[in-house]
Amino acid sequence: MSRKNVLIMGAAGRDFHNFNVFYRDNEDYNVVAFTATQIPNIDGRVYPAELAGKLYPNGIKIYDEKDVEKLIKEFDVHEVVFSYSDVPFNYVMTKASIANAAGVSFRLLGGAETQIASSKPVVSVLAVRTGCGKSQTSRKIVRLLREAGKKVVAIRHPMPYGDLVKQKVQRFATLEDLKTHECTIEEIEEYEPHIALGGIIYAGVDYEAILREAEKEADVILWDGGNNDMSFYKADVTFTVVDPHRPGHEMTYYPGNTSLRMADAAVVNKIDSADAKDILTVLDNIKKVAPNATIIEGASPLKVDDPSIIRGKKVLVVEDGPTLTHGEMKYGAGTVAAQKLGAAELVDPRPYTVKSITETYEKYPNIGVLLPAMGYGEQQMKDLEDTINATECDSVVIGTPIDLGRILKINKPSTRVMYELQEIGDITLETVLKEKGIL
Repeated sequence: MSRKNVLIMGAAGRDFHNFNVFYRDNEDYNVVAFTATQIPNIDGRVYPAELAGKLYPNGIKIYDEKDVEKLIKEFDVHEVVFSYSDVPFNYVMTKASIANAAGVSFRLLGGAETQIASSKPVVSVLAVRTGCGKSQTSRKIVRLLREAGKKVVAIRHPMPYGDLVKQKVQRFATLEDLKTHECTIEEIEEYEPHIALGGIIYAGVDYEAILREAEKEADVILWDGGNNDMSFYKADVTFTVVDPHRPGHEMTYYPGNTSLRMADAAVVNKIDSADAKDILTVLDNIKKVAPNATIIEGASPLKVDDPSIIRGKKVLVVEDGPTLTHGEMKYGAGTVAAQKLGAAELVDPRPYTVKSITETYEKYPNIGVLLPAMGYGEQQMKDLEDTINATECDSVVIGTPIDLGRILKINKPSTRVMYELQEIGDITLETVLKEKGIL
């Protein structure tokens, strides 16, 4: 029988993983193309032969997702595989309808086909949307395990925006490693906090190879998820973070609803700044789809380096990029800090944007007066720097997980806003870890 032609729709993460673990050496299938969206400058590249395996000596070309119907005809595609995250249910079914209308099948791969088993215990941290608070949850779990004498290695959901061959397996233990691997702002935001805690974090493209390296120096593996995706590894315990600032999204976004249904424990974060009715909505929804999940309530108290830079000032607020863009949040930690500390005004950066930052607002028009810390590559980082420096304001409030002032040359006073998870009540991350035999 001839091999079935497959097109994988992705965003340089889950798509590559699904290919590596299910399709790469599978002689029943022929992956004819990837398509890409969400991330700038991914289309037009090639998934390299060095990573694609013996069945793909020329690699696999990556196209823009807008051409998917044309590609289905051109490559005589039999099956379209949807392989990216943090999208509404109707978005997924629209893609399914496009594929079906073209006469082909539409597929979503599940955990049994894509999750890799580890020889070490795995703690998985997921979320129902981008920006729920996975990172501070992961950091708290790492601290608990390390205090118990465990060697913990974190593995982060992929963000391979550079040379894919060089990025096959990446290990980060020092800030210098971030420079060595030429990390984007999005990557630094996820890796630097682990490094600052004295930890080790891996990432890259080939997640089986990554896992085998991490196992050599770990007692426990922590999967630090991206967006609202499922874990790439079989987990011994799964924590899924839920955000009452976006009540109902836990029921209507893919694959966040899957991540919630998989939860051993649901962490309801940000209850210190959410409305009571929205918290109740989220709690009710958890009980509907994950009735056996332990519920942990948590807050994200803010710490500001220098409140005087905010109080009474006209401020530009810079927030985490993906949280504002496909995460659809209308505010973040920087906004909350500006409001609490009495900023005179949140300055609108849109009249001052340049190049790719202008394009970001065109693609995501609902961002509003906040500036997303976009940094998918050197040029976009320069565009972000130019936008910040051109904006007419008194000071800059940095609500991203990293110190942008260390990466960009900002020509105004700036202050960082930081936040950590604070559990409320007797049911905590620690109690769940103990119940599951991890601690």
